[in-house]
Amino acid sequence: MVSIIIAVKGFNDLLKESIQKCLKLDYKDYEIIILPDEEFSYDDPKVRVIPTGPCLPAKKRNIGSLQAKGEILAFLDDDAYPSENWLTSALKNFKDGDVAAVGGPAVTPPTEDLLRRSSGLVYESFAASGTFRYRYIKSEKRLVDDYPSCNLIVRKAIFDLLGGFKTNFWPGEDTHLCLEITKRLNKKIVYDPEALVFHHRRPLFLPHLKQIRSYALHRGYFVKHFPETSLRWQYFIPTVFLTWLVLGLFLAFLDNSFAYIYAGSILAYGLFVLANVIVRRDMKMTCLVVLGVFLTHLCYGMYFIFGLIAPSLKEEDRP
Repeated sequence: MVSIIIAVKGFNDLLKESIQKCLKLDYKDYEIIILPDEEFSYDDPKVRVIPTGPCLPAKKRNIGSLQAKGEILAFLDDDAYPSENWLTSALKNFKDGDVAAVGGPAVTPPTEDLLRRSSGLVYESFAASGTFRYRYIKSEKRLVDDYPSCNLIVRKAIFDLLGGFKTNFWPGEDTHLCLEITKRLNKKIVYDPEALVFHHRRPLFLPHLKQIRSYALHRGYFVKHFPETSLRWQYFIPTVFLTWLVLGLFLAFLDNSFAYIYAGSILAYGLFVLANVIVRRDMKMTCLVVLGVFLTHLCYGMYFIFGLIAPSLKEEDRP
């Protein structure tokens, strides 16, 4: 049996959609555990609602795992919903006894509005996500050592052995769990493009950037605490770009000859971004995505620095 575990604050339309899509999976031996702050009813024998009180997602998921009847735990966000063959595809990988977990792409739903689709295209672009863009599109199958819990399927025996999510970080509880799986237990995490879910995006610009801020702050902090999977050059690129943008502008005012070099680098950056995100026959969306990538770089670059220098993060002190 598989236990699908969804942490949520309360019942909402996206959760309703997620449950309905889960109930249409082509794999039949599963249960759905919903973990809201307060109890609500849902009339289906496959669905169990377990109120947790107000707490962070990591704790909710731990509570869900304790109540789970399945040998496999499938973690899913409340604003995501699975493709019909999600579990069927993912479970094939567990035939290998060394595979402890499986993740799959969280793609943008085709029904999203303009600003949400544009946000999705930012994430999908190489210009914004670099070598990690496979998390947002279907790509080749591979082994990974860090994967988001919006679509993460784990053996319950492994999850229990590690004591579940042992941090209050959000986002980031998944980084610690994956680190324990791959480095402490020397087990595998497989990225399978067929284990696909659809993940609703936050619209450009402010909601999208708030999410980027949180990702960057935590990743910068994790460089110090989980360097095995966070001390990677890719995560530093937006900060290097931001530093060049500010420092180069200052130097350009001091030296006219340097100003040409600086202007040329900014032009090259703009052409690179445009080449990566251009949407055929849709100039409005192309402009939105280009601006979205630029602001994503600035936001990530700045808050990554804040994470690097932060002595602690506020959720560490929460129960």
